Amino acid sequence: MAKTAALSIPSTGGEDGLNRYLSEIKKFPILTPEDEFMLAVRWKEHGDTEAAAQLVNSHLRLVAKIAMGYRGYGLPVSELISEGNIGLMQGVKKFDPDRGFRLATYAMWWIRASIQEFILRSWSLVKMGTTAAQKKLFFNLRRMKNQIEAFEEGDLHPDDVTKIATELGVSEDDVVSMNRRMARGGDSSLNAPMRSGDEDGESQWMDLLHSEEPLQDELVADAEERQVRHDLLMQAMDALNEREQHILTERRLSENPKTLEDLSQVYGVSRERIRQIEVRAFEKLQAALVKMAEEQRYLVDDAA
Repeated sequence: MAKTAALSIPSTGGEDGLNRYLSEIKKFPILTPEDEFMLAVRWKEHGDTEAAAQLVNSHLRLVAKIAMGYRGYGLPVSELISEGNIGLMQGVKKFDPDRGFRLATYAMWWIRASIQEFILRSWSLVKMGTTAAQKKLFFNLRRMKNQIEAFEEGDLHPDDVTKIATELGVSEDDVVSMNRRMARGGDSSLNAPMRSGDEDGESQWMDLLHSEEPLQDELVADAEERQVRHDLLMQAMDALNEREQHILTERRLSENPKTLEDLSQVYGVSRERIRQIEVRAFEKLQAALVKMAEEQRYLVDDAA
């Protein structure tokens, strides 16, 4: 896929280079489902590299959005995006349009996997061990600490250790060990100056994590992600019959939900019967969504 390479991010130039890149990728149009399908077929069946390039370029904003979520690890955003782009290209290479879901749904697994593997390599976690549980702990420890406002330096409070271990399904010893290793591994404080020679001393890593005004590419990526979720929901709804779809939609997916009494009059059954159908339909929907997620994870793991 040499010709499908995404726009390169300048290795020098700092924020100016990154801002130029983010501005450039906004110029690529978002594909309609029909256009995406036809391009994917051209690539899969005919090896059309131009079609593959369009698929890649139309999803560069998604990569940037996902990469922004990993800024707290102290690595250059440009490098995170570059690694994510590699994952995107792998996703495009393996994508099968006949399976019925959108490219973004499939590719985001590749994008995240590529970024996470890069972070693991950068943090030298090989020396710490890279079991599935340790990776899960590594990528969720900071989020959990933020949620419980555990901002203190050094070891965590025992109560916080217990809460994190319970939430993530790992041992308390693992939480303590990983927290210490991350602290020693160069995990800079978010309040530390970005440059040691910063004259005014006001530019901090925290500045990168929050902005009152979202970037345009983030807004577009958010819209894409909402569309992905909507597509997944619509596919999962196929597991329900027509009555189940209608009742579940009216009860849980409508802005103005109908009451059990309203629907019991529509179908000529009791309110309890409507409640039973709603519960069963919701359970079937959940099972369908879980199955779809597992299939996508399997596809990525199997192809990697």
